[in-house]
Amino acid sequence: MNKTKTFSLLIIFLLLFQAVSAQIPEGYYDDAEGLTGEELKAALHDIIKDHVEYSYDDLRDFLLRETDEDPNNSNNVILFYTGRSQDKNTFGGNSNDWNREHVWAKSHGDFGTTPPAGTDCHHMKPTDASVNSTRGNLDFDMGGNPIAEAPDCYYDSDSFEPRDAVKGDVARIIFYMAVRYEGGNGEPDLEVVDYVNTYPNPEHGKLSVLLQWNEQDPPDDFEMNRNEVIYSYQENRNPFIDHPEYVQEIWGNPSAISENGIVNIACYPNPVISDLYIEFSKNTSLSYSFYYLDGKQVKVGSLQAGKSMVSMLGMQQGLYILMIHDEAGKTVGQYKIQKLN
Repeated sequence: MNKTKTFSLLIIFLLLFQAVSAQIPEGYYDDAEGLTGEELKAALHDIIKDHVEYSYDDLRDFLLRETDEDPNNSNNVILFYTGRSQDKNTFGGNSNDWNREHVWAKSHGDFGTTPPAGTDCHHMKPTDASVNSTRGNLDFDMGGNPIAEAPDCYYDSDSFEPRDAVKGDVARIIFYMAVRYEGGNGEPDLEVVDYVNTYPNPEHGKLSVLLQWNEQDPPDDFEMNRNEVIYSYQENRNPFIDHPEYVQEIWGNPSAISENGIVNIACYPNPVISDLYIEFSKNTSLSYSFYYLDGKQVKVGSLQAGKSMVSMLGMQQGLYILMIHDEAGKTVGQYKIQKLN
């Protein structure tokens, strides 16, 4: 691609981005300006609380049909986990029908399908019925077994990994719910935590992974348009779609989170052919483990502060999960590494 064409495409992209961004109501986030941490979280809660409520049937009958409409076919919706475009009129309970998915599992807080949390469109998505059943109420994390009907998604006994194209969407939905629902007026008090197996607590994990997903998959046109459509009905927005940087300002750096403090971990290059370099700043030792996507452990070792070289020679081509642990055995980083020949 020549430089003139590249520059022209960049200008078009910027104009489109500005057109979408300009739809944020003027002054909407004024009360959050300059804040961080718990103060920012509280300010955002005050901005987005008390939204206009709809029923569970409304989600089926018209809301999700509009929020997730296929931009290339107005008769269809895009199913969240599979990415499949499907006729809006195929809603149902059969395996290839679409139905309503609570991205923040409704059993994590026991709010069911009643307003406001149980019908909040910001975390409701059209999904393939059987894939929705497979996800169940699992937390979000990396790894597991591929799902036949959604081969880019993975699951195991305690977690679900969505396809790459919606990883950031999932993260921003979970962060929205943790800010929107703070326990007032009889509503659930929802929190994001850095572990899995959170059911039946009003929690969802895994924070360190969701932070990474927010970084690696920024909001696209589909997600931003969805935010606009929901705003036209509920009269509240997902602030993390409008301002993805708010995530880090509330929950911290996406590198790694440990009970012993923040560890700034960098893994490069990725993809890797032979040697992977892992750097971290905390003055202690860490350990690492490589896993196939099916959960089978492949390689283990130790890391020292600064830069360590890990040889991947002899490991077959493909995707691996790299898990890094602190001295207590707690996972402080989790990364998908692609190995090339």
